[in-house]
Amino acid sequence: MTTPPGDGRSGGGTPGEEVPIASNDDVVRVRQLVRTAAAAAGLSLVDQTKIVTAASELARNTYAHGGGGTMRVEQAAGERGRRGVRVVFTDAGPGIADVERALGEGWTSGAGLGLGLSGARRLSDEFDLRSEPGKGTTVTVAKWGR
Repeated sequence: MTTPPGDGRSGGGTPGEEVPIASNDDVVRVRQLVRTAAAAAGLSLVDQTKIVTAASELARNTYAHGGGGTMRVEQAAGERGRRGVRVVFTDAGPGIADVERALGEGWTSGAGLGLGLSGARRLSDEFDLRSEPGKGTTVTVAKWGR
C-alpha cells in the first residue's frame, strides 16, 4: 500500500523526505512530487516536463532493476543563484557492472528500449550515477531555471 502525499505518515512526500519506490503507484507519485517541486522552483513548463520525464525513467529503473528503493526531491540553488530541483534515487539492488555501457544509447538490461539512463542524462542539467555491483545504485539529477 502506498501513502498519498501530505497525509502525515512516513513517505508522504515532504520536500527532502525519502519517499519509497516499491510499486508502479509509487512511480506515478514520484512524477507528481517532482512536478510540484519543479513548479515551486519556478521552472518553465518545458523544464518541468524534462525533469519529470527524467525522474519517471529513474523511478521506473529503481523499481524494475533495483528491486525498489527511495527518491528524495529538494529545492536547490545553482550557479549564479539559479533556482531548481535536485532529485536523488537510491536502491540496494544488484548495481551496474559497466556504467559507461549502461549510459550508452540503446543498451538495456531487460526488455526496455535502452533510453532510461541515457535519456535521463540528456534531459537533466546535472547527472551523477554511482553504482557498485552487489551494493546498489544512486542516481542524482538536477534541473536549473533559466
